[in-house]
Amino acid sequence: MLHTPRRRLRAVLLAAASATLVAATLPEPTALGIGDPLFPRLGNPGYDVIEYDIALTYEGSNTKPLDAVTKIDAWAHRRLGRVNLDFTHGTVRSVEVNGSPAEFASAGEDLVIEPSTAVAAGSRMQITVTHTSDPRGPKGAGGWVRTADGLVMANQADAAHRVFPSNDHPADKAFFVFRVTTPKNLTAVANGRRVAHSWNGSRASWIYRTAHPMATELAQVAIGRSAVVERQGPHGLPIRDVVPAADKAKLEPWLKKTPGHVQWMEDKVGAYPFETYGVLVADADTGFALETQTLSLFERSMFTNAASSKWYVDSVMVHELAHQWFGNSVSPRTWSDLWLNEGHATWYEALYAEEKAKQPLAERMRQAYARSDSWRTAGGPPAAPKAPAAGQQLSLFRPVVYDGSALVLYALRQTIGAAAFERLEREWVSEHRDSTASTEDFTQLASRVAGRDLSGFFQGWLYGKKTPAMPGHPDWRSQAPKAPAAR
Repeated sequence: MLHTPRRRLRAVLLAAASATLVAATLPEPTALGIGDPLFPRLGNPGYDVIEYDIALTYEGSNTKPLDAVTKIDAWAHRRLGRVNLDFTHGTVRSVEVNGSPAEFASAGEDLVIEPSTAVAAGSRMQITVTHTSDPRGPKGAGGWVRTADGLVMANQADAAHRVFPSNDHPADKAFFVFRVTTPKNLTAVANGRRVAHSWNGSRASWIYRTAHPMATELAQVAIGRSAVVERQGPHGLPIRDVVPAADKAKLEPWLKKTPGHVQWMEDKVGAYPFETYGVLVADADTGFALETQTLSLFERSMFTNAASSKWYVDSVMVHELAHQWFGNSVSPRTWSDLWLNEGHATWYEALYAEEKAKQPLAERMRQAYARSDSWRTAGGPPAAPKAPAAGQQLSLFRPVVYDGSALVLYALRQTIGAAAFERLEREWVSEHRDSTASTEDFTQLASRVAGRDLSGFFQGWLYGKKTPAMPGHPDWRSQAPKAPAAR
């Protein structure tokens, strides 16, 4: 990150670097974090963000940095002589705090800001960062993803701060406003609802606003030669799908499934939790689908590859939709709670495949059980996953947090019965809507709904190195792979 700090902060840095100089009044800028066990440097203490207002100017090339201004409205929980934001892979040009210029420097992947006047505990603060947002970088690093005709975002798990300065941890959810300027022949979409669209000469401007708080990892801005297909879902829910304009007719058989998917999920867990939904199809090779809030991201090839089973594609669409309840509306308190996101989305994916395509849930769970000990050995148990490999944050998304965690839900339903399990699911998404929740929150609610203490059950299923016996299936077996024989 390049920056131009002012005189006093430069003195602080020089003082830390040379023992011959007088020590500065403040220590050297330091990268902080909120202490997440898996991402200890992610997030920042001392404040909660209320709203992000992010302005992006796209000049038509996805290989050049975008000009950007990020405004952050936040509450300070304590006196802040400095404010840390997560930000990397961009150039910071200026920073203001409460309308006054502030000094700044980088430390690791943090932008360290020193306001001209310390922010008082319990007060509101407004931070304005003028910067660039750079779509260039190694493939798979996250943040901006370059498509055939523009850009989309893929910020999971910790890559939003490669796009905009933020408190980049799902524990700090906030409202978002996106203001995107593009050449007028392109379309920009973002999370939430469009509230303005205008033209000025050769440029178009788009403004989107979320009606519900959102984790930074779920932010989405997509720019390209896109068609926006609008229709209604259950109860008049506005559905807007965003696809390459040339593929609009080809993709329509898939897009028209979305209202039925939403209705199916509502029948299982209750009302859809946001103001809109849709499918975003990108002409890019990502290797994954992603549940960005109100607008799930999919690769174009998933729908156009003739080798893909139709029932499988259908169920993956439901997987990402299920995340709107599990992971988006109810977000994980820490990244160790990821199993609650992916286990539930996989559960409803598998349940949909059973009900709609005659793919037996029990057989899928039996196969998962056979591999479960192996998955636990490789990635840790569901609620205590091993840290991702260095520099490979997406390696956190291992089989144990998908089918290995859906297996926990299957065992729970076997233990407490289908009626109690369905009641638990509905109460979970209702009680924690628009907030964050932890594994402990889930286990306590399950015990309350079941009317008995389930702590022993969850200890084995969520934290055990070995997979417990499956209730109702004493013949199921799981075995970790044996170590290769010595030569």
